[in-house]
Amino acid sequence: MTDQQPTSLSPSGAVRRAYRALADYADPATFISTKPEAAALAEAAALEAAGPEGKPLYGKIFAVKDNIDAAGLETTAACPAFTYRPQTSSFVVAKLEAAGAIVIGKTNLDQFATGLVGVRSPYGVPRNALRADLIPGGSSSGSAVSVAAGIVDFALGTDTAGSGRIPAGMNGIVGLKPTLGLLSATGVVPACRTLDTISIFARDVDTAVAATAAAAGYDDADAYSRALPLPTLGGLPKSFRVGVPLPAQRKFFGDAQAEAAYAADIARLTALGASIVELDFEPLHAVARLLYEGPWVAERYAATKPLIETNPGAFHPTTLKIIGGAQGLTAVSAFEATYRLADFKRQTAPIFDKVDILAVPTVPRAYTVAELEADPIVLNSNLGSYTNFVNLLDLAAISVPAGQRGDGLPSSLTFIGKAGTDGYLASIARAVEGKAPTGPLRAPHGKIELAVVGAHLTGLPLNKELVSLGGTYLRDVTTTPDYALYALPGTVPPKPGLLRVASGSGIAAEIWALDSRGFGEFVSKIPAPLGIGTLSFTDGTSAKGFLVEAEAVKGAQDISSYGGWRAYLAR
Repeated sequence: MTDQQPTSLSPSGAVRRAYRALADYADPATFISTKPEAAALAEAAALEAAGPEGKPLYGKIFAVKDNIDAAGLETTAACPAFTYRPQTSSFVVAKLEAAGAIVIGKTNLDQFATGLVGVRSPYGVPRNALRADLIPGGSSSGSAVSVAAGIVDFALGTDTAGSGRIPAGMNGIVGLKPTLGLLSATGVVPACRTLDTISIFARDVDTAVAATAAAAGYDDADAYSRALPLPTLGGLPKSFRVGVPLPAQRKFFGDAQAEAAYAADIARLTALGASIVELDFEPLHAVARLLYEGPWVAERYAATKPLIETNPGAFHPTTLKIIGGAQGLTAVSAFEATYRLADFKRQTAPIFDKVDILAVPTVPRAYTVAELEADPIVLNSNLGSYTNFVNLLDLAAISVPAGQRGDGLPSSLTFIGKAGTDGYLASIARAVEGKAPTGPLRAPHGKIELAVVGAHLTGLPLNKELVSLGGTYLRDVTTTPDYALYALPGTVPPKPGLLRVASGSGIAAEIWALDSRGFGEFVSKIPAPLGIGTLSFTDGTSAKGFLVEAEAVKGAQDISSYGGWRAYLAR
């Protein structure tokens, strides 16, 4: 694995560097097809002539998993008999090219994106970028290797059961698995259409988020596309609740190095300000088992039906065994599993009332190619222990290298959150990389920011009200200098009142995040003369927060000179 390449290269220089790195890595199984270098250089020259304005990925080089269409390159899904040449690029590839990125080729994969191992392809097994005897992870094996080997800046994978995370963990890179529907599936060969998403591999979180933001967008042609906020990076919360499995439920399948590394990674999160909450993970493991033990494999059959029913010999033997098993499934079994999943969704939903995110091992055990060949089905299932449930429950996730195993391999954590929390998860992952915040931490999608200036501040008497409603502390802020703070007489416990004025002071505040239910319940209990308005802060943000009626501060002590309620109490 190489370090992040310099960004000062011109697009033409970046293309030349990529093709040199491809030649140096010398693994014919990483790519299924590549664009002629001359064609890529011609695209680079056109980019240079147009200039970088409006192109956030100007001169970035990327690769595309070979179940995603890229005009001019064949799509095979790692099945020669399935091959076709698309006339147009997929929605996501077209958006990335419009943002200034250049495709150099199509990468190898577990055939028809069926597997988490990366060894089920007639085009060979991509060589793991860290250690040649290890599996590369799948199904997006070639994409992860192309990034980890330093060939491309980022690559597209797909993720149904963990294929955008397992290869990232096996090769020591970042794997961003977006909320379902954030990236369009138009131009993607489906595996399980209701659960698929394009994913992004990169060597760092910044690049993964930039590529995701450029690729995202609502697509009316994709029935599963959703209008969701673009992921943005911010700071690390000073305090956040992280759910982990109960010790007895942690699965490592005999890999003591992985077990020790996970314990060390949890300790590192604690050092970053996380409160660790041990959870019963059995409901999540039960959901994970549903994916391959349940009828969702019938979606894979539907996607390959014309070929599997006329030419089953075109399939990899393990792929055929898995997909062919759908022939015994019925509509009754599909509905029964749908009901079970609905029950599991109801059972697992309260988890995110207790925690802000989950943090799990990306890879429970680092298997070798030889081990996989001896037991391909069971070990593939083992690999999905912490990944299979994510899309079934409509969750977002990002895998990031977190530490070091005792054998020298990197450990990898996957952060999991509710749909729409892609930027929030990425901000925490970025802190794990050891990078300074890029800006203020904002509330994740679906939550409302609330500013408090008095008795609800951390450690003060009414803070427990926020905590009991599932509030999460985000950041310290200071109001713009057009507010006045007053000590309200006769309040129990003592409370201040914040009033917007023509010329005032900056007042210290805290920003908390509440879901809509918690926010509504909180606001409904605010007593007169206090109310909720919109406050402005010196960091350029705004949030809902406490304001006081002007009539109530007549005769009250103006304590603005203290700069905040805490300072006044400590006077």
